[in-house]
Amino acid sequence: MNKHKLKILLAAPRGFCAGVDRAIEIVKKSIDKFGAPVYVRHEIVHNKHVVESLKKIGAIFVEELSEIKDKSRPVIFSAHGVPKSVPEEAKSLNMNYVDATCPLVSKVHREAENLYKSGNHILLIGHKNHPEVIGTLGQLPRGSIDLIESVEDIEKYNSTKKNIAYVTQTTLSVDDTKDIINKLKNKFPEIKEPKKEDICYATTNRQSSVKNIAKLCEMFFVIGSRNSSNSVRLVEVAKNSGCKKSTLIHSESVVPFEEISKCSTIGVSSGASAPEILVDNFISTLKEKYEVKIEEVEIIKENITFKIPKKLN
Repeated sequence: MNKHKLKILLAAPRGFCAGVDRAIEIVKKSIDKFGAPVYVRHEIVHNKHVVESLKKIGAIFVEELSEIKDKSRPVIFSAHGVPKSVPEEAKSLNMNYVDATCPLVSKVHREAENLYKSGNHILLIGHKNHPEVIGTLGQLPRGSIDLIESVEDIEKYNSTKKNIAYVTQTTLSVDDTKDIINKLKNKFPEIKEPKKEDICYATTNRQSSVKNIAKLCEMFFVIGSRNSSNSVRLVEVAKNSGCKKSTLIHSESVVPFEEISKCSTIGVSSGASAPEILVDNFISTLKEKYEVKIEEVEIIKENITFKIPKKLN
């Protein structure tokens, strides 16, 4: 019996970004240097496969420093960044900590601080309760920064403040954020913007590569975790770019073979915290059922790397 022919358009770039690579490397190097266990506050990156593989070599994941029994062990802060109160708490407990905050998130933190010091009230465009947003809000005194999640939030937002500036979460939808920023500029024509866009290069590139091929696909699959902001945004981008049947494939997903069997072309990408092995596994599963032809569609080469903290060298 002949297998159903299936063409896979594979988006590139996809998967790990420089910030995720660096964060994982920091955990591994910390275990090499200090021995196991090392503690990690919050998932180092939002991917179950990554977290489980690091647990196996001696990482223990906690949500708060208070959960760490042995305060003599090092603790690592996740790539999403933390409020200022967290390193202060670690110092007060005499804990050795390593900060794995993505340098592009740290850039937003410094930007927010500088804008605040110049006398501005800050608006942060982002998603409530996302660890990156919690970290950025926690850089400034309470009341000096407000969260904006949508265009509707701007309509309801009233401020008598003279000087207003905005910063954004790094993993947002480029298009949605553009709409929010335009609305902000209409309402507050004098609003100060970041010197350089806050949405990170990897988020922008992955969204562009999905946009580029989604319209050619009958179904689109993004490999990533449900709590990964950038993965969830990629699904939205695929839907908005012409592929209504776009879905997230996470650790508990069931592959919809019946639906795929009706397709001749599908698209595949992965979020910035999803390792390539998960993409390989997904494609291998499809190869068991279909005669698969893969075409990788690359829109830009990425060659960015970030340095590891000196204390781990």
